[in-house]
Amino acid sequence: MKLTKQYRCSHSPTCACMKGHLSEEIIFLVFNHLNWNPKLIATLSCACKWFDDLAKRVLWKEFCKTRAPKMMIDLQSSGSHSVDGNWRALGKLLIYCSGCKKDGLFSTAQIPGHFVYRTRFSRTSGKSFLLPQCRSDVLYVSDPCEHLDQGEEGDVGFFRGVFKSFGASKVRKMLIRRNAPLHPTEVCPYCKAKLWNMLAAKMIPTSASCRLGSYDDCIEYYVCLNGHVLGICTLLPLSDTDEAASEE
Repeated sequence: MKLTKQYRCSHSPTCACMKGHLSEEIIFLVFNHLNWNPKLIATLSCACKWFDDLAKRVLWKEFCKTRAPKMMIDLQSSGSHSVDGNWRALGKLLIYCSGCKKDGLFSTAQIPGHFVYRTRFSRTSGKSFLLPQCRSDVLYVSDPCEHLDQGEEGDVGFFRGVFKSFGASKVRKMLIRRNAPLHPTEVCPYCKAKLWNMLAAKMIPTSASCRLGSYDDCIEYYVCLNGHVLGICTLLPLSDTDEAASEE
C-alpha cells in the first residue's frame, strides 16, 4: 500500500507522520503481544523516524530482557540504567551472525550475515576467552554459529559476545597498556564503534580453542570500544563417535 504524503516518513529531524502515530502505550502493548518481534521492529524502524526513536528507547530493551533475562539483569547489575553501546546494538548481537567478506575483518571466506533463531550465551564460556589475569571480567560468549564445508577453509564457526562494564574491565586496560592499535577501517557490525584485534594484541588464550572445538592457531576475534565481541574459528572435524551421536 502506498503511503500518503501525510504519513510518509524519512530519517530527517522532522517527521512528516507525527500526527498519524499511535500512542507509545499502544505500541508497547502491541509488541508485547508479538513477543517483541525483532524483524518487525527493525523493518518499521527503517520506515519511520518516530518509531525508530521509540524502538531505541523502549522496544529493543524489552526485546533483550525477554530474549536473555538473566544475562540482561547481570549486565545491568553494576547500577547502570543502560548498557555499553545501545540496546539496539545488543539486540542485533543476540540474533545476528555478521558473517564475513574476503576484504573485511576475516579474509578467510565470503559468508553472508544472517539472522539466527536462538543462540545460547554463556558467562562460563566467556572465561575461556580471557587471559588468566583478566578472568575477573564478565564476558558472555555465544556458541559458534557453524558454517560447514567452506572449501579450503573447512568448517567455519562464528561467535559473538559482550562484556559487562567494558569501560572498567581489565581487558580494556590491558589493550591500552599494550598500545594495541584499532583497526584502521573496519567497525563493529553491531554498534559501528572502532575495533581492537585480540589476536594482534596476543590476548587470546589457548582455552578459547578448546571451548570452541577449533584448531589452536585458527581462532581470531575482535572487541569494539563498547565491549561487543565478534570472532571466527576453523572447527575441528567431528570424530566417528560424534557423528554417530549426531545421527541418533
